[in-house]
Amino acid sequence: MSAHTQTVEKGQNTTLLCQESYVCSGTDEAIFECDECRSLQCQRCEEELHQLERLRNHERTRIRPGHVPYCDSCKGANGNIMHASMTGSRQIAAVRCQVCKINLCVECQKRTHAGGNKRKHPVTVYHAGKAQEQEEEEGMDEETKRRKMTEKVVSFLLVDETEEIQVRNEEDFIKKLDCSPDQHLKVVSIFGNTGDGKSHTLNHTFFYGREVFKTSPAQESCTVGVWAAYDPVRKVVVIDTEGLLGATVNLSQRTRLLLKVLAISDLVIYRTRADRLHNDLFKFLGDASEAYLKHFTKELKATTARCGLDVPLSTLGPGVIIFHETVYTKLLGSDHPSEVPEKLIQDRFRKLSCFPEAFSSIHYKGTRTYNPPTDFSGLRRAVEQQLENNTTRSPRQPGVIYKALKALSDRFSGEIPDDQMAHSSFFPDEYFTCSSVCLSCGCGCKKSMNHAKEGVPHESKSRCRYSHQYDNRVYTCKACYERGMEVSVVPKTSASTDSPWLGLAKYAWSGYVIECPNCGVVYRSRQYWFGNQDPVNTVVRTEIEHVWPGTDGFLKDNNNAAQRLLDGMNFMAQSVSELSLGPTKAVTSWLTDQIAPAYWRPNSQILSCKKCNTPFKDNDTKHHCRACGEGFCDGCSSKTRPVPERGWGPAPVRVCDNCYDNRGIQLDVAELPSDEEGGTLIARKVGEAVQNTLGAVVTAMDIPLGLVKDAARPAYWVPDHEILHCHNCRKEFSIKLSKHHCRACGQGFCDECSHDRRAVPSRGWDHPVRVCFNCNKKPGDL
Repeated sequence: MSAHTQTVEKGQNTTLLCQESYVCSGTDEAIFECDECRSLQCQRCEEELHQLERLRNHERTRIRPGHVPYCDSCKGANGNIMHASMTGSRQIAAVRCQVCKINLCVECQKRTHAGGNKRKHPVTVYHAGKAQEQEEEEGMDEETKRRKMTEKVVSFLLVDETEEIQVRNEEDFIKKLDCSPDQHLKVVSIFGNTGDGKSHTLNHTFFYGREVFKTSPAQESCTVGVWAAYDPVRKVVVIDTEGLLGATVNLSQRTRLLLKVLAISDLVIYRTRADRLHNDLFKFLGDASEAYLKHFTKELKATTARCGLDVPLSTLGPGVIIFHETVYTKLLGSDHPSEVPEKLIQDRFRKLSCFPEAFSSIHYKGTRTYNPPTDFSGLRRAVEQQLENNTTRSPRQPGVIYKALKALSDRFSGEIPDDQMAHSSFFPDEYFTCSSVCLSCGCGCKKSMNHAKEGVPHESKSRCRYSHQYDNRVYTCKACYERGMEVSVVPKTSASTDSPWLGLAKYAWSGYVIECPNCGVVYRSRQYWFGNQDPVNTVVRTEIEHVWPGTDGFLKDNNNAAQRLLDGMNFMAQSVSELSLGPTKAVTSWLTDQIAPAYWRPNSQILSCKKCNTPFKDNDTKHHCRACGEGFCDGCSSKTRPVPERGWGPAPVRVCDNCYDNRGIQLDVAELPSDEEGGTLIARKVGEAVQNTLGAVVTAMDIPLGLVKDAARPAYWVPDHEILHCHNCRKEFSIKLSKHHCRACGQGFCDECSHDRRAVPSRGWDHPVRVCFNCNKKPGDL
């Protein structure tokens, strides 16, 4: 490098010139550096200058190629110029002021030459090359090299106090660690009570006292959330946590966060300054072990499989080092050298009924501080020894560490109710299990948190009790159960094979049905005029199931019978008013079959007139002869005569032409069992059928539709007055924009968002009905 040029040149100069100009006028190559003269000197200048009595004892060093001198202006703590013996803390010079004849680092140049006349002084710029850096490293001992490697380490917030991860993704995590994505790492975390110096311990154990993790003499805790930093010397992710007993807000969530950190750690340091080991230490570790085995092992295994990781995440929990610092009391086991501290700790765990079997090992490391500062060398050696042991916990890539933390955060997250904060355990089950409670019996769900995201249903440890409010009785077909199958059935308005209008008529006459997918219709509630048995005693088994918040509950299909009536109101009204329509004929034919005497031929079997063989069309009326029971057209059965032998009494009734002509011949009729099969019963059956079926329709038509909608609304439907806008597109409802209910979810939608039609058998709609856009996209049966 040229020492006489004022211009900064690009590239690296290979020659340093003499800076004294005592003999050579600054033209010879520099050979020596004298720190006390603060200059580079050639051979001649060095000899002449140091023959002088006052300069004779100066210490000179021979310079090597690529050498750059130290800054002359950097001062020590006492304000004096730092000399060669102190060069470990001095800065390399960046420039040399040719007027002041001193070497300056960047900071000193800004401090001394940024203003005034010195700003115009010509300077020579030094370019430190690799040779200089290698020279410095060669001159360092191993400890100094390690210290230098940690100079640029900084910590970052990994998880805040609300359990939210503060790194965007895996790449961001690796970038903040400032390590290679292929580097295999271990994780060391620290726990302890607030004020016990956890951050200070990490700074001195891993980073030679540098304040990588913030410390503070204030009363307030300086560590909020979880912070992380990378130790490049030991290839370790170091994690600092909040202190126990210090948080007042979100205490339950912060405590749960500690266990997530413990679960991803390979080594845990429990730091305590108590003169005697408190029970809280053993209780914390015991509860942490139990919660780890119960809730985290399964999730870590699932993460291993889900992410396709080669490294198992849950073989064993982390190792534990209890770092115990005392002032006035002796260390554990020091009274009797034959007693092993780890054995005493295990005995203490046993006495407190705490069993830390999740941890791969538990070690004790104590230090007694008579006079500050604390000696961390023993802890440092113990940590390094544990990190070298790969038999139970192997190093893994930083991406694997992030995935494990992310999986645990996704699974175990969410607010914990305040009424669950007071517990005898540090990590109660409520911190990790689903918070849903059965509405009927009050039992909680035993599944882990957020299991619904994976489609896993709620489940409780205990059986439920019946609640009339939720009607949580579930029926299963008894015949299928006896054949080894468990098939759920529900009371329904109509069978799946019935059309809507015919099913409604049957419901009005015969009551609700229970239909099994395998066995068909197995029960009708009013199948007989008297003596109908409860289905539980005959065709179904019952179970009481839990009612979980947000579920559809156990609404039976017959709850929507009135709404089914309203849905078919326009169609049924038309059928009643226009007697020539097919549906009305079909309903009438079916009713006739239901109330007909046993000797009548069913309408479904009458295809043509028995006498003239004229085929019946859909709108044609079929007439039964009260004497023979066959079907005829009106022309062939217009005559009447009494038929008392069939139970019709003395009044004339319709008969066919043949029976009218043979009226003198006595029919061979079996003796009737009782008067109940006579005309009185027939009249009553006809009257009830008409009243229950067509009467219900006519009554509903006479009442304005708006007055009966709320009464007809199924229980799972959202009430009309609560629906202000479309559940999908959020349009506000008005006079011009009508609201419609989805028959599957019960929410309110506009016509555009609910124009699809689909059967909803789970709600009892066996035929296509209105469903919303979202429900229509669901696969399988609704």
